Amino acid sequence: MPVNTNNPNKKTWLAVAENSDFPIQNIPFGVFLTRDDIVTIGTRIGDYAIDLGALHQLGYFQGIPLTEDIFLQDSLNDFISDGKKTWRAVRNRISEIFDSENLALQNNEEHKKVVLFSIDEIEMQLPVQIGDYTDFYSSREHATNVGTMFRDPENALMPNWLHIPVGYHGRSSTIIPSGTAIRRPSGQTLPKGAEKPVFGPSRLVDFELEMAFITTDANVLGEPIPIEQAEDYIFGMVLFNDWSARDIQKWEYVPLGPFLAKNFASSISPWIVTIDALEPFRVDSPLQDPKPFPYLLQTGKHSFDIHLEVAIQPENDEPTTITKSNFKYMYWTMAQQLAHHTINGCVVNSGDMMGSGTISGPTPDSYGSMLELSWQGTKPVPLNNGQTRKFIEDNDTVILTGYCENNGMHIGFGEVTTKLLPAFQFEK
Repeated sequence: MPVNTNNPNKKTWLAVAENSDFPIQNIPFGVFLTRDDIVTIGTRIGDYAIDLGALHQLGYFQGIPLTEDIFLQDSLNDFISDGKKTWRAVRNRISEIFDSENLALQNNEEHKKVVLFSIDEIEMQLPVQIGDYTDFYSSREHATNVGTMFRDPENALMPNWLHIPVGYHGRSSTIIPSGTAIRRPSGQTLPKGAEKPVFGPSRLVDFELEMAFITTDANVLGEPIPIEQAEDYIFGMVLFNDWSARDIQKWEYVPLGPFLAKNFASSISPWIVTIDALEPFRVDSPLQDPKPFPYLLQTGKHSFDIHLEVAIQPENDEPTTITKSNFKYMYWTMAQQLAHHTINGCVVNSGDMMGSGTISGPTPDSYGSMLELSWQGTKPVPLNNGQTRKFIEDNDTVILTGYCENNGMHIGFGEVTTKLLPAFQFEK
């Protein structure tokens, strides 16, 4: 089935601002609470949220084999389970319905009243019920920076790093949608020069600039996903802030890896942008040397040119953009991550989430964490208001944004915005 949504000349009858992240070429998927307190699955064009449950009930998806309640749920999991053919058919139909030359809904005022919402009338929800979450460590620049700080600069990468997409299993229960505030975590740390650990709030709370992809049902126990088919099982992508407590992490990660320093919160953007929408922005990924094993070997363009930015906004102040990076810097591709994840027969289900790992570029102004931007706190990062930051402070808001742009076409992910509140106060 062809992708009919990517024509850069396509126009919609809805008002869409120039350089909106959500033109008719995007058509992402999300879950939102309507003005009538009803949870529904929807999409977005410009600053309009579109109720797909209402569209379906009104007969606009006639001819596409969908269950009656497919869009009347509080997560996208069942829709994602229907597979790529269904995702594409639904996006093509939405593109037809809102095409500037299609009058069916355009001239039906009663239908528009129940289908369309302004974006400020709704409340975005977590788009999927995340069963499992894996975080990778796939930016060579980031891994090199961290290895340089904490190990031998001449051997910054561990011996396995250029051979496998390194990853760990995270905690899905604290993955939250944009706009949900979090608390500074408490835990054990080992202060510099101390011989014994102490307990208290983390002093080194950090963001991690990442993206994540959402999978469909991909395999059965014992069956790996071939690298050539891996992208067929990826529904789409979101922006991802994998919060970290660096001082807790340093004390606990040996010998098994990240634990409480990572699982207190991870924030995602609420609209899932499909792989189909990203097709016009494919680019080559970095040269891989040594050559990967055959089960990881790819040809063609398997990365995406996605511009990424992070801003810090102190309370009651203006935000400062502190870094600009790009998803195309990732050494290991999403397909390689998924193929490696399942090479041992691990089962991947609808709604599972895979984090890219921190995305750092080749220059200091493109690093993807405060750990790198401030180089372990030795180089404070200036803000527009004259303040500086070594790490994230209480009541700071961290804002991640991302977009693709070429040949006059612009699509984006919106933003993921999270405020850091003071730590929970324990009774003494």
